[in-house]
Amino acid sequence: MDWQRLPAFYFFVIPAILVRERGVVMKPKVGIPRALLYYYYFPLWRAFFQSLGAEVSLSGPTNKTVLGRGLKQAGDDVCLPVKLAFGHILELAGRVDYLFLPRLVSVAPGEYICPKFLGLPDMVRQTVDGLPPLIDTTVDLYRRHSSLWPTFARTGQRLKCGRWLVYAAYRRALAEQGRFESLLRAGRPPEQAMALAARDGNEQPPETAEQPLVAVIGHPYNIYDHYISMNLLQRLRAAGVRPVTAEMLSEETVRREAATLPKRLFWTLSRRMTGAAFYYLRDARVQGMIHVASFACGPDSITGELIERRARREGHVPFLNLTLDEHTGEAGVVTRLEAFLDMLQRCRGGGVPAAGPCRDGAPAAGTEETAGRAGCALPALVPSAAGGGNFR
Repeated sequence: MDWQRLPAFYFFVIPAILVRERGVVMKPKVGIPRALLYYYYFPLWRAFFQSLGAEVSLSGPTNKTVLGRGLKQAGDDVCLPVKLAFGHILELAGRVDYLFLPRLVSVAPGEYICPKFLGLPDMVRQTVDGLPPLIDTTVDLYRRHSSLWPTFARTGQRLKCGRWLVYAAYRRALAEQGRFESLLRAGRPPEQAMALAARDGNEQPPETAEQPLVAVIGHPYNIYDHYISMNLLQRLRAAGVRPVTAEMLSEETVRREAATLPKRLFWTLSRRMTGAAFYYLRDARVQGMIHVASFACGPDSITGELIERRARREGHVPFLNLTLDEHTGEAGVVTRLEAFLDMLQRCRGGGVPAAGPCRDGAPAAGTEETAGRAGCALPALVPSAAGGGNFR
């Protein structure tokens, strides 16, 4: 019998009846760090574990203590997001039964995730004492027609759950992840989208005022973490600017734009950042761009250069490159952001249209469409060990 083709009734109703009538109580506490791909996949894993009867424990928001502990525990050669992940893992270590730390190899056919993500479970095992059991199930979708189901099945086995119950939880998790991604594309920030996705209802899109749009290109664990981004998005909103990000674009749009490169990018996250940046550079409504990268991130160093070169060649919006690490001072970031906003205002005052349709192609340099907009690029901000600020 092909059990995967059975009606959903068998997977959603029967396991619940069995659990209730047998009096089975299984409440293991599973810890998930608020770091790295939490901003992409937390609704998926939350729905899965909760459907299996587990309690999901999330580490708290990033603060100075969390980052400080991560800096002491992680090696010097890793990037800031990985150091931060160590801090969140240490926060969870003493209060959960299991620590969920999947080994991410690939999340898209023919592409890979950063090698640091792949090796994170091993780095944690070798450097952190007193850890609870790790659930480090491998996620590898590199081959075509691969499925997430084997990953979920192995994870359910670690919690000693029946196959039918695990499949029911898997179906629910995919549905919640789909709602979450739809909310992101509608313009909801990840934390808000996570809360709304769990309600399983139709949510109205957020109301947006007529404000200048600025594209903020960077990994979600950099730009949505209020502490390490130094409230970048909130500062933009306070200045009367509406930020737009890669998460607001569909996968098809991002792939189409990234395909304009002469060579295909095989890093999934880098492809997503590059494709989103290229799209927003061609959108006449977007009046500025900020690229946020982590110091010591190899893929970011390559894609950041590709994005900056395209932005300078297009030459029609102000461009700011922010590179963050644990030594970056808040005062330096704020100063650079204020200079960028001044440049944005100056370019808008020079005849830049406040809104307009998305162009099919970038305008040629020197045309009327780009008059007054060329030469609006700011030099990159690099970390300074001497700069005091949020991380000191």
